[in-house]
Amino acid sequence: MQNERQALVFELPDDIEATELFGSLDVNVKLIESLTGTSIVTRDDSLVIHGKDAEMAGRMINRLIEALRIDSRLDRQRVNYLIDLELEGKQYDEKKTSGDIICYTHLGKPLRSKTYNQKAYIDAIRNNDLVFGIGPAGTGKTYLACAMAVAAYKNKLVERIVLTRPAVEAGEKLGFLPGDMQDKVDPYLRPLYDALFDIMGSEAAEKLKEKGAVEVVPLAYMRGRTLDNSFIILDEAQNTTREQMKMFLTRMGFGSKMVVTGDVTQIDLPKGTASGLKEACRILDGVEGIEMSYFSEVDVVRHELVKRIIKAYNDNDKKRRREDDER
Repeated sequence: MQNERQALVFELPDDIEATELFGSLDVNVKLIESLTGTSIVTRDDSLVIHGKDAEMAGRMINRLIEALRIDSRLDRQRVNYLIDLELEGKQYDEKKTSGDIICYTHLGKPLRSKTYNQKAYIDAIRNNDLVFGIGPAGTGKTYLACAMAVAAYKNKLVERIVLTRPAVEAGEKLGFLPGDMQDKVDPYLRPLYDALFDIMGSEAAEKLKEKGAVEVVPLAYMRGRTLDNSFIILDEAQNTTREQMKMFLTRMGFGSKMVVTGDVTQIDLPKGTASGLKEACRILDGVEGIEMSYFSEVDVVRHELVKRIIKAYNDNDKKRRREDDER
């Protein structure tokens, strides 16, 4: 890159496919232009960037180039995330993160973190016996925890995987659902089954369930147990009461790891009931051996509209709090 007639000329490396970098109909270039207020002229082997934030635009393009050197394809979510990182001025080692494979799915697909906070979350689980993963839907909290549990089991670090969540209704009543008690609670556990089946394959997961190496149970079934040599995941922890959270955390036995995931903006508890997750985060923050990992909308790895929806709700919540403070 060099300044030439008040413009930044950006020479493209020989190992980068320009069409992948620019995007279909130059969509990536247009996004960078709109965010930086620059004008970018594309050529076969170079870009010419005009505008006072040309350096910022150049750094964004550099991030995309580094990502393409690791994976020859860039999807929309990846592009948006890398550009958001640059806007926030956050450092991110693409090569180091992409080389950190958690495990392989039953189809041979490598599972790895996709964002800065996901990488920090994975490292926290490796280095601590109890980790809280807190953030909005779609940030990979539960899925990555399941991947780490499968990796720990395959590497014989634990003898079993225990997945649990509170069976709290969100507008529906358990009694209205057909079947026995197990049939009634299964819909609440389905997201955990889905994550496990996606990673291990349904047949392998079912076999491990039959031999007791994998358990997927409602939180109420955890009372009175001590879980040694286990990888235990509590999902949707924002819907636990104070008493349930304390009960769960004290189930940990020797040689075990626990991961607690939740979204404090989606609490379905009865009005006036305090969230056990919120209280645990306050009480346990700073305790040795316990790590708090936080996610935001930039970590969302679902459809890009999910990120916008979460941001819109967060902005609305902030506006309501300001209005309440002014009253």
